[in-house]
Amino acid sequence: MSHSLFSLAFGIGTQNRAGQWLEVFYAQPLLHPAGELTEAVANIIGYSGGNQAITITNAQAAVLAAACKPLNAEQSALLTRLAESHRPLVVTLLETDTALCSTPEAYLKLHLLSHRLVKPHALNLSGIFPLLPNVAWTSQGAIDLSELPERQLEARLKGELLEVFSVDKFPKMTDYVVPTGVRLADSARIRLGAYVGEGTTVMHEGFINFNAGTEGPNMIEGRVSAGVFVGKGSDLGGGCSTMGTLSGGGNIVISVGQGCLIGANAGIGIPLGDRNTVEAGLYVTAGTKVNLLDERNQLVQVVKARELANQPDLLFRRNSQTGAVECKTHKTAIELNAALHSHN
Repeated sequence: MSHSLFSLAFGIGTQNRAGQWLEVFYAQPLLHPAGELTEAVANIIGYSGGNQAITITNAQAAVLAAACKPLNAEQSALLTRLAESHRPLVVTLLETDTALCSTPEAYLKLHLLSHRLVKPHALNLSGIFPLLPNVAWTSQGAIDLSELPERQLEARLKGELLEVFSVDKFPKMTDYVVPTGVRLADSARIRLGAYVGEGTTVMHEGFINFNAGTEGPNMIEGRVSAGVFVGKGSDLGGGCSTMGTLSGGGNIVISVGQGCLIGANAGIGIPLGDRNTVEAGLYVTAGTKVNLLDERNQLVQVVKARELANQPDLLFRRNSQTGAVECKTHKTAIELNAALHSHN
């Protein structure tokens, strides 16, 4: 067996009464773990290769802790704690970054993103939705929806309240990972699988989906959809401020360059280069026809917005008289961009 793994993690999670996984928490996932550690783990749990999620007992966790101690002290300490667990334990081993096959595998890849071990769209997440059960996220953890009414009654009979925070496939990131150096005004608006870079501030109406995020430092006041990755902001305090919608998804990656401003209720469907500004209320899709203006506001040509993707120093706006989408470039755009940032 090859001792090279893409990822390895020891997890503790929740199963329903039928023994099906609802969620898994990985405190210290590893990317490209050392071969010696992989070999030691494989020998104890009977791993023979491929992508597998192997349920282990408390006794096996204790044996793993002892075997890992000379190889990785942090993982050994984690396994020592897991050996005391009253909840199900699992070892998830990914030999390759291929399509997902189980709920523990799906949760491991979401953890890799939120732990900043990989960036959005760097992982194969094919098949993730059927593998993430729709569950009730409650004050007592994840609960299978078919079991929720009975659990609510049990709580009431004990004089307790079982609070349901959401019903969704994805939990909030901060119940699993709290990245360093961030400010999150409403953590419920950031899903597990979001990449939130150092220095990022997400305001109350900000939202970051899974497989999306910010490199940081950034100010997020709008929606960052799956497939979008916002680049670093400028060093002069603005960061990249998003108050509108950044839409990606599928095989599309929408990147946002440094020092950009996307105004309130605005949105993009194309990657932006550095120091771009999109006027408030304007949604620029790949097929949007754009009047390209010169420094004297004279029409140069009409292009589709996709032709302006990744270009720096652009100002996108809508003509208030004609309704046409316009784009100014070069010196004028730079000056207007700087002026808008100074008032933001």
